[in-house]
Amino acid sequence: MNAHDSERISGTLEAAGFTPVAIGDEPDLVVINTCAVRENADLKLYGTLGQLRSAKKANPNLQIAVGGCLAQKDRGEIINKAPWVDAVFGTHNLNVLPTLLERARALEEAQVEIVESLEMFPSDLPSKRESTYSAWVSISVGCNNTCTFCIVPSLRGKEKDRRPGEILGEITALVDQGVVEVTLLGQNVNSYGAEFGDKLAFGKLLRSCGEISGLERVRFTSPHPKDFTDDVIAAMAETPNVMPQLHMPLQSGSDDVLRVMRRSYRREKYLGIIDRVRAAIPEAAITTDVIVGFPGESEADFEQTLDLIEQVRFANVFTFIYSMRPGTPAAEMTNQIPEEVKQDRYERLAKRVNEILWEENQRQIGNVVEVLVATGEGKKDKDTGRMSGRARDNRLVHFAPCSPTVPGDIVEVEITGAAPFHLISDKPVLNHRHTPGSQSSTNNAVNIGMPSLLSQK
Repeated sequence: MNAHDSERISGTLEAAGFTPVAIGDEPDLVVINTCAVRENADLKLYGTLGQLRSAKKANPNLQIAVGGCLAQKDRGEIINKAPWVDAVFGTHNLNVLPTLLERARALEEAQVEIVESLEMFPSDLPSKRESTYSAWVSISVGCNNTCTFCIVPSLRGKEKDRRPGEILGEITALVDQGVVEVTLLGQNVNSYGAEFGDKLAFGKLLRSCGEISGLERVRFTSPHPKDFTDDVIAAMAETPNVMPQLHMPLQSGSDDVLRVMRRSYRREKYLGIIDRVRAAIPEAAITTDVIVGFPGESEADFEQTLDLIEQVRFANVFTFIYSMRPGTPAAEMTNQIPEEVKQDRYERLAKRVNEILWEENQRQIGNVVEVLVATGEGKKDKDTGRMSGRARDNRLVHFAPCSPTVPGDIVEVEITGAAPFHLISDKPVLNHRHTPGSQSSTNNAVNIGMPSLLSQK
């Protein structure tokens, strides 16, 4: 979501006449788009602003802007801590940045504009997309859940759903431009449709995506176990271009911890969803998120998380040490876990997760997989010259070079090796085809990680 917002900010700036500078050139504008989920985001923001202070002194005409979730949270505090910042804007008003910059220059003083609710659905803003063949498409913004560890609802607001026709219209337009893969974005995609009274809307949306000619891959993130229904599983299984991949956040395998987290499901329900998904889509790669060291988590609670991970054998697990976020109920809990205990549990979890990932990836050896060649991941190393891309189940694959292969192409390869976080194919490519989004035919992909747009993750 943060990266997609960066694309919107970049597109809005270019529509206002700004152009990205080349690597190594001095920009006239630096925009930092912030996230507030992780504790070190604050440190990164103010550390980056400290580094930019000398650039501002050397070039008084340089403008610096801060947006995103930390801007929504800290508001005028950013200007107090870093008075050399020119503009601060929030998550609900990305479109005002050009105006704020112009006003700051004219008035010679910092401009702060934070609105409390969404003025326009952000996907209506122009986007400078990172890729010619793959795109994010927002179906909703905000979140109606009240997880005690999460600050997102207070910064991005209540869920606001986009109309299906508008979503499908954007996807169709993207396909006409050469996009072959879309990822549907929402804080909780399974609750999509609640705003306009259709609890089956997300499954219908997936099926409608299957009717768009030229759209080869559809992914989505993130679902929530409490809202995950069998009609969505059926839509995934019965729609050929919906990929056999599911990111299903767990957070904890302990019912007691889930209850304190206000996660609204329990391990039995979670495991039941996994069983039904695998029955309908045996090849599905399932990934998850886990937090260790949540307030009150006992050793027995932690062992239940390890046990669930052993049962499910995820294709990937994103592990996090709990950190207090001011403004969340969990930060006010008195039974915080000592840092050394949290670190020990994290290391034990990561060790076992890596072992399982390696074992599961080794089971892929001998399989023939379809890989969409990726931008940015490029060659694995100089010695092998391997190219990289994502299989249908979203596993990262490094494969033997096949000339000319460019980002956006689709190849079929046989898996010959594995590591915990990627697969390897050292055999010749079996099949190779260009797609409309291949950079060889469009040659206009843009990397949003340019000096004029710093994405603070």
